Parts: sequence; C-alpha cells; structure tokens
Amino acid sequence: MAVMGNNPAQYDTGNDRPVTHVSWNDCQEFVEALSAMTGHKFRLPTEAEWEYAARGGNKSGRYKYSGGSDLEDVAWYDGNSEGQTHTVKTKHPNELGLYDMSGNVWEWCNDWYGEYCSVPQTNPKGPESGFGHVLRGGDWRDGPTSCRVSHRDYGTPGYSNKGGGLRLVMIP
Repeated sequence: MAVMGNNPAQYDTGNDRPVTHVSWNDCQEFVEALSAMTGHKFRLPTEAEWEYAARGGNKSGRYKYSGGSDLEDVAWYDGNSEGQTHTVKTKHPNELGLYDMSGNVWEWCNDWYGEYCSVPQTNPKGPESGFGHVLRGGDWRDGPTSCRVSHRDYGTPGYSNKGGGLRLVMIP
C-alpha cells in the first residue's frame, strides 16, 4: 500500500497477509517503485537463490518442505488453509529464519522456466529467454507435492492469480 497505493490481494484483511494477484510484470513495477522510494536496489531472486534460501542454506536439514518434513508445521496449504491465505510468520521458519517459503503463496523468481542443465553447477542461471517465469513454493490451494522445496512451476510475465505473490532480494 505504501509503495503502490493499492493492494491487489483478494484477502485484504490487513497488512499481515501476503500480497497476491501479482504478475511477474507487476513485481518488476513494484521493485522499481520500492527502489526509487528507498534508495536501495531490489529484485526477485533467481531460482537457485530461492531454492538455496528455502532449503535453509548451509544449515539445511534436507527437509521435504522449507523448515521441516511435516507440512502442517511449516505451511498453509489445501489441507489446513480453509480456502484463503493466512497471516505471515504463523508457521515455523526454516533454518535461516525464513517463513512461508512452502505454501501460503507462490513466489515469482527472476529466471525464465526451462529444463535443468545435466551438468552439476554452482548457482546456475536460468535460460536467456522463454515462455514463462519460474514460480516456487506452492500456495494455500495446493497439496503437499506443490509445496515441496523441489517443486517448480511457471507463468507468463502477465499472468496473475489469487495464489501468486513475491519475495524480494535486496542488492547490497
């Protein structure tokens, strides 16, 4: 609200729920506006950055979901959400202290969606172009499979829905 002047979220019941109904293009506009407003640079994470953070970085417990193997403890998903998003930070965080990286809302990544390279890489980059951008994390309408840290999806840059949100990286 403070940055864009409106909240496209379907469940606009205060400032404690994640924003939804944002496309990848909307995220780019938000990043530009937030950067101009604060004097700091922001961007969406790459898919590799998102997965590293969701898995708990170097402190990883190698869990199925971000923060644990019991989805009920770490995520809002179709089995417990009662058909809506929920207040952020109400489930357990992962090893890096990050909340809601599994469930609640899908999170856009900067990368184009594409097949993974068959050669092991450190901090891999996505394709140079493509049909859609990567979405990670699953949302409140999804089952356990979509909320797994390893699961990936995609959407066209102009696509938005009631389960799509964002997480930002601040560039030093």
